[in-house]
Amino acid sequence: MKAIRKCDYGSAEVLALQEVEKPTPTDNQILVQVRAASLNAADGHLLRGAPPMRLLTGLRKPKDTRFGIDCAGTVEAVGKNVTQFKPGDEVFGVAKGAIGEYVTAPERAFVAKPDNITFEQAAAVPVAGLTALQGLRDQGKIQPAQKVVVNGASGGVGTFAVQISKAFGAEVTAVCSPRNLDQARSMGADHVIDYTKEDFTQGEERYDVIFDNVANHSIAERRRVLTPNGICVLAGMGSAGKHEGQWPRIMGSLKAFVVSPFIANKFKGFIAKLNKPDLTVLRDLMQEGKVTPVIDRRYPMAETAEALRYLEEGHARGKVVVTMIESNPAEFAQRAQR
Repeated sequence: MKAIRKCDYGSAEVLALQEVEKPTPTDNQILVQVRAASLNAADGHLLRGAPPMRLLTGLRKPKDTRFGIDCAGTVEAVGKNVTQFKPGDEVFGVAKGAIGEYVTAPERAFVAKPDNITFEQAAAVPVAGLTALQGLRDQGKIQPAQKVVVNGASGGVGTFAVQISKAFGAEVTAVCSPRNLDQARSMGADHVIDYTKEDFTQGEERYDVIFDNVANHSIAERRRVLTPNGICVLAGMGSAGKHEGQWPRIMGSLKAFVVSPFIANKFKGFIAKLNKPDLTVLRDLMQEGKVTPVIDRRYPMAETAEALRYLEEGHARGKVVVTMIESNPAEFAQRAQR
């Protein structure tokens, strides 16, 4: 089978399309024929391998060369202890080496794909959808009728955050670039802010929840527009952007957590946890039509490096998806136009 592998640390150029052995499921695993996968910022971080991270992933070269985690496809085989799936089931979830023709994973890592979304849309869900769901529900304690602002509303996580906030009954303000204002409105945002013309932290509005994907404001600026009991959620520790200039702000936030219980109660940094119950919540929201994954671009597996480069430019409008249909260029070209 074909799969993308990372045999060294570095930028997207170290990714390679290789012929590898097809995996075999263990007794508690399922074998999935992957139809589509999606990229996340974390994929690039792991590829580069920051020095502290290499203590776990390998000092000089990655111990695990598989690449990608989000995927959707069809169950081809199941282990003898698997009870929730059978061959032919359409599923989405997480698996190491998602950008490949086949993956194996425990059955708890996947849920059934809703009939009303495509494989490409389903592949866009896991990491970004879980980040938005857990950030808003568990960290932000979102409630109906609350005022929520999503800073960075047009990216992979932001598009889910806007829709999930609306599904929970909130009044949503989306902060994004001028070209994405209409997209934010189409997802249900009640108000939109063009960040090139207006700074939401300098306005008169006060918010019960700030869902921050960008980390481009100070603690004081964000605290200014929180209600007395408001919470600022730093998605992925607020490190969605790629620019090195954000790190002083992120580190400032982390320092604040340590030295001030007040700040720690108002600002919640977290990393999403992958779990089946929350994947099921996302599945149900999609089945009910309350959440529709937004896809910016689709790439064939052979162009995964180019897909990652585009994602890391920081301007993706929704998710970047990799499709496993290189053997049928006509089908890929037709899908890419949708």
